[in-house]
Amino acid sequence: MKNYQMKKLFKMKMYRLFVMLISGLVLVVSCGKPTDPESLNKEDVSGGYKVITQYTTAGYAQDVLIKDHLAYIAQGEVGLMIVNVADPKNPQTVSIASDGVRGYSSKIDMKDSVVYIAAGSFGVTVLNVVDPYTPFVTIANTSMKPAKGLHIMGDYLYTAISEQGVKIADISYPTQPDPRGVTSTSGYATSVSVTADTNLMLVACGEMGLSIYDISDFQDGYGEYPLVSLTVTPGYTEDIAILDGKSLAFMACGTSGLQIIDFSDTTNVHVVGSYDGPGYAKELIYKDEKVFMTAEQGGLQIFDVSDATNPKLIGLVDMEYALGIDMDDNYIYVADDEDGLIIVSIP
Repeated sequence: MKNYQMKKLFKMKMYRLFVMLISGLVLVVSCGKPTDPESLNKEDVSGGYKVITQYTTAGYAQDVLIKDHLAYIAQGEVGLMIVNVADPKNPQTVSIASDGVRGYSSKIDMKDSVVYIAAGSFGVTVLNVVDPYTPFVTIANTSMKPAKGLHIMGDYLYTAISEQGVKIADISYPTQPDPRGVTSTSGYATSVSVTADTNLMLVACGEMGLSIYDISDFQDGYGEYPLVSLTVTPGYTEDIAILDGKSLAFMACGTSGLQIIDFSDTTNVHVVGSYDGPGYAKELIYKDEKVFMTAEQGGLQIFDVSDATNPKLIGLVDMEYALGIDMDDNYIYVADDEDGLIIVSIP
């Protein structure tokens, strides 16, 4: 009997020791997860930027443009969706335009009451949205293909057409683009921007980095524009935004995050700052010494770039698959491939 009690006591002690070991292991593991809501060491990295609305779209949201309290959303195979965001906490669908919209709608830009959608091998789709409740296609499958990125400057539409370079079209009559010349690029052109004085065209060229062209002799878009600089950057350049006053180009470079390039001297264009954050850098906007950048599964990232040589991550908002971005004075609007339109308040 005594031996039985001793064995029983030994088993109980061993069980308690086992429980203590398992509990300790769980505690150590949980303490090692800074994203665990129960962790006492959890750090708020949002920077005060908060999601206030997640609005499901009819398709896979790829890009967004905000104008007059309306969100124009390029949504993959479903075409164009227009959403009223006058009350950002309660968006309302205005219309969906898919008839006549061919290809996979990925990027969007706008002039007056006309929307331009880049659709890869199907070129640029043009829609009249003078009445946002009844948008309709005026042109589909233009010669500007494969369309990857769009930029409007004055009466001209610049389209990044991948391995073909950049195609320029006159849009003085917005619903009927008049294609002009093509500028060949090194690498796959994904995004275009033009300096305010219209003297330089900057092109994000995928694996090749940044190409800069002299377009001062513009010739109504028919000109043959000389390459003045080619700067190889790390990663795959997807998008570009310009700060004219300081001759800085901010570039979303895929797995290499944010790259900042000084082009004040076109004979010595070089990277001056960078930040390699989580995710895949996709699209960005510069405003008030800050860069707002989408990074797919890396979410929405906000950087202080007041010192271009030392960009600082000051905000990070988790998202499923952040792609397109636009903003106004109070809110940031993100096209999320998985979750639709996401609206984020600015602190």
